[in-house]
Amino acid sequence: MVLPLLLLCLVSRGVQRRIDIGIGPEPIISHTYQKKALERYGYTVQTYVNSVYFITQEFDIRGDRYLGKWGSFFLPYVLFMRVIFRYKGIYIYFNGGSLFPTVILWRLEPFLYKVAGVKVIVMPYGGDVQELSRSRNFSYKAAMSKDYPGFRLKRGRIAKRIDLWTKYATHIVSGCDWVEYMYHWDTLVLAHFTIDEDQWRPVAPWPPGKKATSALRILHAPNHRHIKGTEHFISAVESLRQAGQEVDLIVLERVPNEKIREAILSVDVVADQLIIGWYGMFAVEAMAMGKPVLCYIRSDFENFFIQEGLLEPGELPIIRCSSKTVKETLIQLIEDRDQLISLGARARDFVLRHHSTEAMGKVFDRINRSLGIVPSRR
Repeated sequence: MVLPLLLLCLVSRGVQRRIDIGIGPEPIISHTYQKKALERYGYTVQTYVNSVYFITQEFDIRGDRYLGKWGSFFLPYVLFMRVIFRYKGIYIYFNGGSLFPTVILWRLEPFLYKVAGVKVIVMPYGGDVQELSRSRNFSYKAAMSKDYPGFRLKRGRIAKRIDLWTKYATHIVSGCDWVEYMYHWDTLVLAHFTIDEDQWRPVAPWPPGKKATSALRILHAPNHRHIKGTEHFISAVESLRQAGQEVDLIVLERVPNEKIREAILSVDVVADQLIIGWYGMFAVEAMAMGKPVLCYIRSDFENFFIQEGLLEPGELPIIRCSSKTVKETLIQLIEDRDQLISLGARARDFVLRHHSTEAMGKVFDRINRSLGIVPSRR
């Protein structure tokens, strides 16, 4: 199989590729927004995935539809050929590109792209770089052991793929808590999460001139309960309710993203996580809609991003709390509901500066141009 793929890569060098950037094949929700960010700067873009999750199905090329379930064996090769003949550059993750499910060929994938002349920008998303022996976060290790006990068996594979793509990718992006697991990057961002700021817009939390009088409504949408600290949120709210405080916690799991958006509109505060130490895509969605976000922020991460010039001191508009302080933090919010409006406004402004299609499009444009990929539509 290696020789045919190598010959195809050589042939593809002489083909005029019609699309500037491909994003895939992991079905990450931010892909559609990253596509919009790149298109804003004049690039032609396609998202391509091998399959989809329940969260969203909004991708241009879906492998599960391309060949159907009976063609799963051939799917990695079909998507790989699509990449080398159509895309000038690709944005992928550390688990690999189209050939990542294969037993042997994933090791050769960076070299095949090099032969084909396809530029490869590699980003982390979470589990692809979380080689947990490198982490100092004992609470996170404990949470992973509970939510994903089988994850321990992947440590060696994750380490090998980090090494492979760190050595041979054309460009590497890092940020978020991922910096704890990586040992090199070419571009550093707070997180590569991108949001459509027009689709995710704020609405007034209550009519002008009227204060909130109902229970404080909190939304929590965990994809992994221990990792997000779900039980700490539940315990704190139950304790407050028993003490006579008016507070409600809405917990949503395994629901489509459009349902999450509707739920964010209906609450006062969004609870992100209490374990990891940095905010995620759910927090970005909430902040874009002008909702204050509860989240555990590790001071070493924040200080590092300030040191690197990505954050100003005091700029991060997160309501800080930990598993030990979540109850006290909620009491403060209940007693001073008016602060939620100003906190939400700060959150929206923060997203526009760091995660909007304009802001992230600027980052991607700079990366692409540094690799010789210029937008086709400009």
